[in-house]
Amino acid sequence: MAFEFKTRLALVLLLSGCPLLAQSYETVYSAHLRNGFAIRHYSSEVVGDKMRLYLARDSQNNYAEVPTAEITSIESEQIALPAPAVPETSKPRPIEELITTAATNTKIDPDFLASVIRAESGFNPHARSPKGAQGLMQLMPQTATKLGVSNAYDPEANVNGGSEYLRQLLAQYHGDAQKALAAYNAGPQRVQQYKGVPPYRETRTYVARVINEYNRKKRSAQKSSPTNKSDELLVRPATPSSPKSSAK
Repeated sequence: MAFEFKTRLALVLLLSGCPLLAQSYETVYSAHLRNGFAIRHYSSEVVGDKMRLYLARDSQNNYAEVPTAEITSIESEQIALPAPAVPETSKPRPIEELITTAATNTKIDPDFLASVIRAESGFNPHARSPKGAQGLMQLMPQTATKLGVSNAYDPEANVNGGSEYLRQLLAQYHGDAQKALAAYNAGPQRVQQYKGVPPYRETRTYVARVINEYNRKKRSAQKSSPTNKSDELLVRPATPSSPKSSAK
């Protein structure tokens, strides 16, 4: 019996060290009596001519006292503790809700953010460009790091980071949407270099796409609610004219 117990205990200890199982164990004892019964307990102490067996893990009030002479042996064993309850994974927030929250935090029109996301990734949180831009708002790794976004494929982190970056650009260019969008696509250094939207076909097409989409949303809102005073972007998108590529 002792050999079987040692073998079983060794197996339990081996399994408990396995990172795949991540199981926790505790030691319990069985006091075997002369009458053939056994009493499982967590700890014990001698009280006069009796053995006090504590039956609960953390209670000194729940115990049984047995004459020490009636106990033939005490054996220990490892038992598995119940696995902790795994919290249900919360449902990811809808992208529309993420946009609304980010728009509130940055004071950017949610329709404008949605137009940027549509142009950047088509609302695909797993999108990745050939140049390494990631997620819904296509953050470059170095930009994501500066914005404190550790996982650019996390939709909430990506939208929050991308909208904050867009807010910074709009502030830098005093609300000039064309320059902010051009800087978002090609980099602020290119906007500074060309003193406006750089002559890159990709960048000019991108700026036009975002502005046209945003204006379309506003016109649609005006038609559905004629009394609604839209804050539509009254800008003329730059016309693609150069075959050059953007820096992004």
